[in-house]
Amino acid sequence: MNDTHPDPSNGAANLERGSRIVDDIIAEIGKALIGQRRVVQEVMATLLAGGHVLIEGAPGLGKTLLARALAKTLGSEFSRIQFTPDLMPSDVTGHSIYDMKSETFRLRKGPVFTHLLLADEINRAPAKTQAALLEVMQEQQVTIDGESLPLPAPFMTLATQNPLEQEGVYPLPEAQLDRFLMKTLIDYPDAEEEQRIVSAVTQGRVGDALALDSIRQRTTPEILRKLQQLAARIRVDAAVIGYAVALTRKTRSWQGISVGAGPRAGLALIRAARATALMENRGFVTPDDVKQIAPAVLRHRLALSPEMALEGHSVEQVILDLLEAVPAPRR
Repeated sequence: MNDTHPDPSNGAANLERGSRIVDDIIAEIGKALIGQRRVVQEVMATLLAGGHVLIEGAPGLGKTLLARALAKTLGSEFSRIQFTPDLMPSDVTGHSIYDMKSETFRLRKGPVFTHLLLADEINRAPAKTQAALLEVMQEQQVTIDGESLPLPAPFMTLATQNPLEQEGVYPLPEAQLDRFLMKTLIDYPDAEEEQRIVSAVTQGRVGDALALDSIRQRTTPEILRKLQQLAARIRVDAAVIGYAVALTRKTRSWQGISVGAGPRAGLALIRAARATALMENRGFVTPDDVKQIAPAVLRHRLALSPEMALEGHSVEQVILDLLEAVPAPRR
């Protein structure tokens, strides 16, 4: 870890230092995850905003690698849950077991008791198990046998899912989708990036895994919490808040959208925009910050009408049309 980074929470003078820490983390992750810079930036914005992120993409595109590299750069505790059709809620949260020696019940904490939780292929598990994450993600605590147990701070769920067109996947409930601050899409690399990946993996290594040996710790969970506090204090003008609310409300009356975004989407837009401003070393949020992160914040909160879907329209295009239709405030 670069220990020259001072405490980034002591006011506007440290905004640049905080932004530099984030740049260092993104650059460090890029040593392992070649390309996909937009995905890494959206994950970092979610983390700075204190939210959770859903990453969708085909298998083998680096979703798990991203989570492991992020945990290493943060120097944080890391757990992974491989979601399967037979996974039980207690496998996620933990449970009480009877200790024969002491003749008492002993708590066995589940893998959610960590800083960074990778819920891998979350949509391969049935809804009951998916729902076990609801309290964890919203309250950052787990209730076992009537006892509420707080999770380590900071805490983030990074869930991956395969496209719904694939076999053996279950759609996530709307209530759980809304708990994710962002949904980011990871796509195939371009030709140059794919060549770099193949060269890196086949250079004197056995197997096909990208090594994390070169990844260094760049910060600590304690400094990350202060970065989150710094992001939460980024200034937001009333006109920008009004713009975020207008975008959210427009989704509920837009032709072709059967399910629009709820009030939590407006909150998410502002939280993510604050994190974006911090990453760009700015002490205030602009309308462009809201526009930049709007697709990632809204895409999992909208559902198209059957007619729109049959005509080949996509949620992505509808969001772009929305952004064109709702006027942004002038600076």
